[in-house]
Amino acid sequence: MKEKIVDYIESNRDRFLEELFGLLQIPSISARSEHKEDMYKTAEYLKKSLLDAGADSAEVMPTDGHPVVYGEKIIDPSKPTVMVYGHYDVQPVEPLDLWKSEPFKPEIRDGKIWARGADDDKGQLYMHVKAFEFLVSEGELPCNVKFMIEGEEEVGSPNLGKFCKENKEKLKSDIILVSDTTMIGQDAPSITTGLRGLSYMEVEVTGPNRDLHSGLYGGAVANPINMLAKMIASLTDENNRITIPGFYDDVIEVSKEEREEMAKAPFDVEKYKKEIDIDEVVGEKGFSTIERTGIRPSLDVNGIWGGYTGEGAKTVLPSKAYAKISMRLVPNQKSEKIDKLFINHFESIAPPGVRVKARKLHGGEGYVSPTDQPAYRAASKAYEEAFGIKPIPFRSGGSIPIIPLFEEVLGVKSILMGFGLESDAIHSPNENYPLWNFFKGIETIPLFYKHYSEMAK
Repeated sequence: MKEKIVDYIESNRDRFLEELFGLLQIPSISARSEHKEDMYKTAEYLKKSLLDAGADSAEVMPTDGHPVVYGEKIIDPSKPTVMVYGHYDVQPVEPLDLWKSEPFKPEIRDGKIWARGADDDKGQLYMHVKAFEFLVSEGELPCNVKFMIEGEEEVGSPNLGKFCKENKEKLKSDIILVSDTTMIGQDAPSITTGLRGLSYMEVEVTGPNRDLHSGLYGGAVANPINMLAKMIASLTDENNRITIPGFYDDVIEVSKEEREEMAKAPFDVEKYKKEIDIDEVVGEKGFSTIERTGIRPSLDVNGIWGGYTGEGAKTVLPSKAYAKISMRLVPNQKSEKIDKLFINHFESIAPPGVRVKARKLHGGEGYVSPTDQPAYRAASKAYEEAFGIKPIPFRSGGSIPIIPLFEEVLGVKSILMGFGLESDAIHSPNENYPLWNFFKGIETIPLFYKHYSEMAK
């Protein structure tokens, strides 16, 4: 089958890219209300793509937020069913001045596709559409396939849980196949076996009832930005451990043996530093960089603002200061518990002279995918056949909050076959996706279907 799919890709290469570019051109930013029309436009584009690829049916299904695109092809109810999950929404593009090309005018440079969503997740999602097209058009589809493509992953999937509960029978499957993660490298394929959870907060610090003249009031009135900076600084100690009481209570310490296995993954710390232009890695004392992002929790400020930030000077002592703070959690930590611990702690450390509020924006649980299931063995075999090397099981530092919910609501496990690279700059200016990875994904995915259908009988 491998040679057949390679030939199919070569014959349809330009068309695949043209179709992907049409998808990438739609600014489907779920976080911005002004893009509501774009969300529906994207959903309709994907509905047509599924039907053109050979789905028996496809529909745009409403939710309380942005719609879900659902499609299916049932060849035999007695055969295994794979459900592909992906998302069509993308992150905001700011700061625009850092982009080397227009974020929604995809370009090919240096062997890569440059656009918002090129990797996360339109590029990776569209690999599945084209892999499915190959299987159907060539009469090679060995199992039933369903697609569930949402438009709210980048804002925490607030309505997908309800959607899954209301459509449980429609979404019935044997395994959920996801490509929304990375692999270690083009010469080191990997299967994501773990994801961190997420607790995402917004905090507000209020001082005086209005902005004040910093000359007349400076030194006599608490400055909310100064106070916020001190509070944030206190959230980690000199060893970069999080200081919130009870934060580590449920963290499971990974065994020495598993840490030794993780250390076998190829990782060049000097290359890592060079790629992101830093002179040193920083993190929790006693753990390697791979461990810090895979098996340890973390806390980061994602944004901070207040006062005057425009051009020139304005000598103001601000009335308010704000920050967005995220905590990545490891499996066994519960986001709801961490939410409460953070809010209680942050409000309790408010200095005199200011008032503090903290509220949850979104979050979700961590996830560990077992390596002893047929889906993992099938994915491993598919990667090995396509790449010529056995993939490495790898724990990712990222979060896909909906994955644990699938298991809870639908009773189905997920297999995470990511083809992105850390250098793809997802969520950042100049997001990109190597053409090699895009086409390699289309080559690998049909092999998964083949092996899974044989193993799951």
